[in-house]
This record gives sequence, C-alpha cells and structure tokens, in this order.
Amino acid sequence: MPRRELARPAAFWTVAVLLVLMLAASGVPSPLYRVYAEEFGFGSGTLTVVFAVYAFALLASLLVVGGLSDHVGRRPVLAAALVLEAVSMVLFLAADGVGWLLAARVAQGLATGAFTGAVGAALLDLQRVERPLGPLVNAAAPGLGLSLGAVGAGLAVEFLPAPTDWVFGLLTALCLVAAVGVWVFLPESSPRRAGTAASLVPSVHVPATQRRAFVVVLPCLIATWALGGLYLSLGPSLVADVFDQQDHVAGSLLILALNGTAVVGSLSLGRVSPTRGMVVGALFFVVGVLTTITALATGSLALLFVAAVISGFGFGSAFLGAMATVTAGVDPGQRGALLAAVFTASYLGFSVPSIAAGIAAGHIGLERTAQLYGAGVIALALLAVAGLALRSRRPAAPTPPAVSPTPALTAPSGK
Repeated sequence: MPRRELARPAAFWTVAVLLVLMLAASGVPSPLYRVYAEEFGFGSGTLTVVFAVYAFALLASLLVVGGLSDHVGRRPVLAAALVLEAVSMVLFLAADGVGWLLAARVAQGLATGAFTGAVGAALLDLQRVERPLGPLVNAAAPGLGLSLGAVGAGLAVEFLPAPTDWVFGLLTALCLVAAVGVWVFLPESSPRRAGTAASLVPSVHVPATQRRAFVVVLPCLIATWALGGLYLSLGPSLVADVFDQQDHVAGSLLILALNGTAVVGSLSLGRVSPTRGMVVGALFFVVGVLTTITALATGSLALLFVAAVISGFGFGSAFLGAMATVTAGVDPGQRGALLAAVFTASYLGFSVPSIAAGIAAGHIGLERTAQLYGAGVIALALLAVAGLALRSRRPAAPTPPAVSPTPALTAPSGK
C-alpha cells in the first residue's frame, strides 16, 4: 500500500517544525546545568567538559554523515536522527552522575549533527521556487528553538517538582512520534545518488561555485555563533555570579533575549538583499556586543538584557544574509554537503571559543573573560563587513550555468 505523503507546502512547514523541536531539545540542558551541578556536586570545569563533548560529537557527526542525505535521501537520515535524539533524552532521564550526562550529551550531539545537514537541505528542496523561504527558516529556527528549549526548562526548574523528568519525558515522546511521522508521511525530496560509502569519509566539502561566498561569510558565521555559544554555556552563570541574580528563570530569559530577537532579526530583513542584510546585521551585532561589554563594566543587569536584544537582532539578520549568500545557486545534489559545511563552521564557532572561555574563566574570572570574548567577536564581525565591501568592488565572477530543477524541486513525488 502506498504511503500517504504530505503535500509539499505541508511537508516544508513540518520539516521547519521538526528543526525547531530538535534545536529546542539541544537548548534544554543549558538552564539545567546548575541543577545538575548542585545535585551531582561538580563545578564550572566539569560543566565545560559536558558542553565540550556535545559540541565535538555534533561536529564529528556533521563531518561523517553531513552529506549522507545527498546519497540515501533526506527521510532516512531525519528519522534516524530523531530516534537517536529520543535515546539521548532517555539517558538524561536516567542520569544519576556525570558519566550519564556525558553519554547523554554525546548521543544528543551525534543526533543534532546528523539532523542539521539533512534538514537544512530538505528545506531548500521543499521550498517554493517562486518564494524561497529555506534560508529564512534555516536562519530563524536556531533562535526560536533554543529560546523555547531554554525558557521552557527554566520555567520547569522554577515551578515543577521534578523538572528533569517532565522535560526529558516529554521530549522523548515528541521525538519518537516525530520519527514515525517522518518515516510514514514525509515525501522524499532528494533522489538516491551513488557514492554513499565515500560520503562517510570525514570531510568538509564546499562546492566550487560557492567557495568565494563561503570565505566571505565565514567570519560572520563564527562571530554570531560564538556569541550564541557563550550565552548558552555560561549565560546563566554570568547572570548568577557577575550580577548576583540567582533566579533560574533570569538566566533562561537572557538566552531568550538573544535567541528570540534573532528570530525577529531574520524576519525583519527577510526581504532585503543578502548582502545588505548581512552588513546591517553585523553592525547591529557589533553595537550589541559593545553594549554587553559596557554592561559588564557598569554592573547593570538591565543593560545586559538590552545588549542581548540588540546582539540577537544582529545575529538573526546577519546569519540570514550569510545563509542566503552562500546557498544561492547551489546544485540540488550538493545541498546536504554545503549545509553541513556551513553548520560545521558555525558549530566550531559555537563550541571552541565557549570551551576556551570556560577554561579562562577559572583563571581570570568570568567577567574579564566575557569582556575579552566580546572584543574578539566584534573583530570578526567587522572583518565580515570588510570582506563584503571588497567582494562588491571586484568584478563579478562568471555566472555558472543554471541548474535545471529536478522533479523533486518542482512537483510532489507521485505515490
């Protein structure tokens, strides 16, 4: 009996919701780190290790299976990643020590990495040709998902008697239901291609036609995601230790202030040219981080939240501009590999600087670390603006031959 597949518009928005779900799950542990630290008796050094294993598992997954969906199809990779995410939620539920937390975060990192490349490519496959919303959803979903996960977990800590049981139990069920839905109802948007085994060799592949754009947007990707990594790993600790605000919800709201307004930034500049959006976003981002440094110097928690809002708006619009720039004209058969490369760079920016910050905070203090961190991401954002300015002055490269749309891009599969 043939499967009852979703129509393409419904499939597009279903994939978008699944991306938000996966990212919400990845944001949930941030407000819970302090709960686990109190329960299991570990400090900031162990917290950094827990964050690090997730980040490196995610990167390893991106490098190995990031382009797999270009060969076996999007649907099998998405379904398998959701099942693995459910396994990670069960490990969090069973956690009674640091070892369980590490295992849970490794499984979650592997699941998120496998999901990221495939879901980004699926959004590009399923978007309407006359109204391409794939880059917008790819750019807006991280802010929305991470905000929902962090704030939901923070509220659970404050108001529910067994917050970890509620949060991870619910997410386990949602991921399993989503995996079944993907397998049963989601249409396959990418035909099978040869080279499956070769695609599993760890690599970062940027198609030749996209390499110049990739180099230009790279500093922007690293700067924006580096700030996001700092907020998710050390943001609640910053609010508690530097600003002496012990409320768990306050730390979650700081994450919301950054990631929630990133969604607003993406939506606000969705209709401007990618170059203008990236420049405007990068400049907002610089102003926001400068305001963050000022808030740390003056000890103003209110100013810190203002800074997070400004930075978040810049994050969203700059990341959207970068995504639209680097994915323009990419061959359909190389979308998974390209998106994997984009998110590999993004998650390297997300993880490595944050891990270094966690280590540095133990030596020079969290406040000083955050100030130096801010100066570094400002420099990268300004480098991205300079790169765009130089690119606009160079003669345009010859336009590559237009890629004929595949049947998967122009009509639903007939089953």
